[in-house]
Amino acid sequence: MNKINPLLAAFQQTSYPLGGHGKRNIQVLIDALQDVDGLTDGDTYGNGKLIEDFQAEMATFLGKESAVFFPSGTMAQQIALRIWCDRKGNKKVAYHPLSHLEIHEEDGLKELHHIQPILLGEKDRLIRLEDVQQLKDDVACILLELPQREIGGQLPDYEELTQISSYCRSRGIHLHLDGARLYEILPYYQKSAREICELFDSVYISFYKGIGGIAGAILAGDETFTKESKVWKRRHGGDLISLYPYIVSASYYFKQRVDKMEQYYEGAIELAARYNQVPGIVTNPVQPVTNMFHVHIQMPKEKMESLLINLYEATGVGLTHYVKEINETSCCYEVSIGDRYASVPKDELGKAFAWLESQMIENRV
Repeated sequence: MNKINPLLAAFQQTSYPLGGHGKRNIQVLIDALQDVDGLTDGDTYGNGKLIEDFQAEMATFLGKESAVFFPSGTMAQQIALRIWCDRKGNKKVAYHPLSHLEIHEEDGLKELHHIQPILLGEKDRLIRLEDVQQLKDDVACILLELPQREIGGQLPDYEELTQISSYCRSRGIHLHLDGARLYEILPYYQKSAREICELFDSVYISFYKGIGGIAGAILAGDETFTKESKVWKRRHGGDLISLYPYIVSASYYFKQRVDKMEQYYEGAIELAARYNQVPGIVTNPVQPVTNMFHVHIQMPKEKMESLLINLYEATGVGLTHYVKEINETSCCYEVSIGDRYASVPKDELGKAFAWLESQMIENRV
């Protein structure tokens, strides 16, 4: 039997965990079912009022002609890129070196669809307009992830985003949005989802990340695109006999949380400011542009884990359940603000950061 990580165990015992919406347990589904009539018909192999109404609602929200519900974003995005490649007769696509498709999907795009990814830009920064303009390869599609999670949830300026979109359209390059965290970027841009999505030919959004549902994704575009995506969904085995548990939870938590993204964003700015006052700690970005950011610490991973365990026991405030090693002298972790942050008393948070600051000063070499 695997032993639970000591840091995770300590985090789970804290009174005030800061990130996310709460535990992802069966209660998530129970709560989502509270307003559903038990006699409501579920969907069957992608058909039925429940799924069709939700798809139509999401198409309207995103400003697209049509939308299809998928069990996973991995499936949805690979299919989107396959469709655009088939349309162009070109098996090349471009995306960031730290795109989910490149580092988390076991080369699914290459092995299943024989599509060649071209890595665009540098690992430690956003894709820029000049990267797109200087792209030597002829590609069918460019994928942009907003925000770019692996570098702290950074975002390009809206003007540059529109310039990239215009350039792609002028060159006949399809532009796809990895919008897993689309809702979270709206407060920073002060734009609607529709305004963002009109810059893209196709859009994917998730329902378990910032929204906090069980699972599931939407892929949206024009009618011809989504009709093709349904064929590929069947080929991928994504037409489960019923997807209604995912749809019900997606719909429920979307309504609960989509209008709270400004609150989460402001919480992230406030929390990042506290971190940046602590010697040896800096956030990336220094001021968040969404509800997420990365915390970088000038301390070895094992030493920081021990410090955090002591902090949790002393203050009851949980900062993170994991720490990732960068090198022998530094480490990092990700913070994503959700419902839980607002319930943490500010005085308790202040005590925790005062304790953290004193320990960081004491432990600095």
